[in-house]
Order: sequence, then C-alpha cells, then structure tokens
Amino acid sequence: MRLTSFTDYGLRLLMRMASAPDRAFSTADFADEFGLSRNHLTKIVQRLAKGGILSTRRGGGGGAVLARAPGDIRLGEIVRLLEEGQALVECLGPDGGGCVIDGQCGLKSRLRRAEQAFIAELDRSTLADIALPERAMLKLRS
Repeated sequence: MRLTSFTDYGLRLLMRMASAPDRAFSTADFADEFGLSRNHLTKIVQRLAKGGILSTRRGGGGGAVLARAPGDIRLGEIVRLLEEGQALVECLGPDGGGCVIDGQCGLKSRLRRAEQAFIAELDRSTLADIALPERAMLKLRS
C-alpha cells in the first residue's frame, strides 16, 4: 500500500504535535521545521481540524493543537481521514473505475481485505506511540 504525500505530511506534523501536545503550532512552524509548502500544510491542517483531530485558533497565540490526547488518536483514524477518496486501485473507487472484468475478478475482494488489514494494523497504534522524541526535534532545528 502506498500513502499519498498528503497523508505522509499529515502524519509528520501530527508526530511533531504529539511531542508537545499542549503547544499551538502554526503552518509556518511546520513549513520551517519540515521544509514543506505552507499552502499544502494549510490544507492538511484544515482536513485534520474538520475530522476532529485538531482544533484551530486564529490570531495572536493561535495555531493548531491536538483536539484529543495523543494516546486517544488511532493511526488508522488519521490515515482513513487523510486518504479519504483515494482508492487503493481504480476498481475500489466509488464508481468502480469502469472495470470491464468486475463481477468476474478474484483480485478485488482480496485487495479490499488487504486494505482493511492495513488500516486495522494502524488502529492498533496511537499517535502517542509515534510521537517524535525530543532529540529528533533538536535535529530538525539545527
């Protein structure tokens, strides 16, 4: 299974936030720390906020904070949210991708089960399990 860069970046910023769960982070903070596009990060933060993973505040002292404790946020929940609308293969998409062998294919059900197993495995871990250690933060800043 391959995750989109949208999900990859979302997981990175959440790993960072889990290392300091009470701190508010701006998209500028993330852009500086990870060398990523601020506009792209804004879209990720918006999706995570809409999905209830983050809370956001505008103005001085504003930014994004985790909406729940890192130990209460399952990795599968994050991936499902950020990968929403991204089918593993075309035939698993909402419209079936116009597959001409649908109904005769033995692969589709196996791929669906593999995808479900992948997410189920991620659901066994929380954001607290993958929080970046402080030494990693020092490396990012230098």
